[in-house]
Amino acid sequence: MPRLTRRAFGGLLAAPLIARAAHAQWTPSRPMRLIAPYPPGGGVDTTSRLLAVPMGAFLGQPIVVENRAGAGGSIGAAELARSAPDGQTIMIDAMAHTVNPWLIRNLPFDYATAFTPVSQVVVLPQLLVIAPQIPARTLAEFVAYVKARPGQLSYGSSGNATAAHLAAALFAQRAGLDIQHVPYRGGTPALQDLMGGAIAFVFGTVSSSLQLAREGRIRALAVSTASRIASMPDVPTVAEQGFPGYELNEWNGLYAPAGLPAPVTQRLFEASTAALADPTVRQRLDALGAYPVGSSPDVFARYVAEQRAAMGVLVREARIEAG
Repeated sequence: MPRLTRRAFGGLLAAPLIARAAHAQWTPSRPMRLIAPYPPGGGVDTTSRLLAVPMGAFLGQPIVVENRAGAGGSIGAAELARSAPDGQTIMIDAMAHTVNPWLIRNLPFDYATAFTPVSQVVVLPQLLVIAPQIPARTLAEFVAYVKARPGQLSYGSSGNATAAHLAAALFAQRAGLDIQHVPYRGGTPALQDLMGGAIAFVFGTVSSSLQLAREGRIRALAVSTASRIASMPDVPTVAEQGFPGYELNEWNGLYAPAGLPAPVTQRLFEASTAALADPTVRQRLDALGAYPVGSSPDVFARYVAEQRAAMGVLVREARIEAG
């Protein structure tokens, strides 16, 4: 099977758009704001702080990360939505950007029209890991194990409507599993209960799950990406184990307010791809189990629209509600 590589995730380093093209010479007039709509220390906050310094160096102004947490990221998103479309305020958001429209009522903005997508910056693959007490060694064996115990088992996640929950809900739906969801306050407590056998499986990030799997404290059966990942090349994808088309990953994207002029959008895109090419940034992303993408604004806009539609179907069919 093909391996997941950075080239497969968008041809980051092949993009000549990193160069300071003559048609995109916008520069910020003062220090910029980069909104991270989640608390400090989380995945989006980490990505934001990794990219802020090299992006600022590229653009010639410092970029200050501003945490605006709450309501599943929608408070920070609302702050961006009411900002001027001048390139001075930007935001990095998680895949919740495409889920929140289906879960949160009475938002003061429309996720579909309030933002200018700039680039998908990183993808964070997830591992389907099971409790070590379960004898299954393949995904097929695990599905059979769960089906033999209808309604008796549960799966965990890092929280309601998170990427981990959505990936597990989609898998349970596709596999026809009668299994209950237990939301935790983060991925670490979910993995702790998984090691103890209190829950049957979790979709965990590579950074949190990989070492535990290598130590045998949990068992990795599949990855959530379309292709296998370089850090665990012997672990098959969910798709290749009887669930064609399955793919659901966490990802982070860069946004600006709606109405941003095209040259400014292009310049921000160039700054973000330049930051992703920085050796220090790439080393840190490797440690997080993240893959740089660097997709163009047009490609990212189409991806966001497709993901928003797909998440709407999943939320409705899996009966997911806001936590």
